[in-house]
Amino acid sequence: MNILILEDEIPAYQKLTKCLGSFFDIKITHDWARTIIDGENLLKENTYDFILSDIQLLDGLSFDLFDKIKIEAPIIFCSAHDEYLFKAFNTNGIAYILKPYSQDDFDKAINKYESLFKKGDYSSLDSNTIDALKIALQQENTTYKKRFVIKKVSGIQLLNATDIALITASGDFCLVIDNLGKRHTISQNLGAIYQQLNPKKFFKINRSEIVNIDFIDKIESHFKNRLLISIKNHQEKVMTSSATTSDFRKWLES
Repeated sequence: MNILILEDEIPAYQKLTKCLGSFFDIKITHDWARTIIDGENLLKENTYDFILSDIQLLDGLSFDLFDKIKIEAPIIFCSAHDEYLFKAFNTNGIAYILKPYSQDDFDKAINKYESLFKKGDYSSLDSNTIDALKIALQQENTTYKKRFVIKKVSGIQLLNATDIALITASGDFCLVIDNLGKRHTISQNLGAIYQQLNPKKFFKINRSEIVNIDFIDKIESHFKNRLLISIKNHQEKVMTSSATTSDFRKWLES
């Protein structure tokens, strides 16, 4: 079995080779490219059983490579980009692994590839799929806030937006609960913060609270068309308003 790895980061490449070694009990060979140019040369000279590909390479997007060369091999994307990007896929022959992934995540993606390929369900990555992925990537790269500067007595701390579980309004300030249940203060009002956040991840459930979908632990029905929401590592439950419940349900399924 021959595999092509398109990955610009050396630690990520090393992790992929380790996962490959753990999964396969047969002899496998692989080529490695960190750039579009090197990847193009390898694809012109070799055939591969499948491709493991990051999206961002040293000299551009792997999509640009796939747009230049007709790819016959199945592609498994290994990327830190959010999973909603991959909703643009219109073929069953493609899987993805969201970084940071585990060996189990990797195994599931390879199993999916093997299952589809054996059944003959695989179809190659066509130009329409590539165009859809590029559009989705542009939407994902809209300038949403990546991190917040938190002022502490001991100095300044950076808080990644992806680590925010819950935001609660407190006048002109907001109280932020992070992924570990720790509390922080941001000197902006709730409306201003909400406009900076990725709407695929964050939802304003009432006039004073914003939740991150990645940290919703449990949702329960409540009276007057409201929902009780349990947040990971946070003891107090939060609640949708009657006015937001319908949109919240739709958002959960989007």
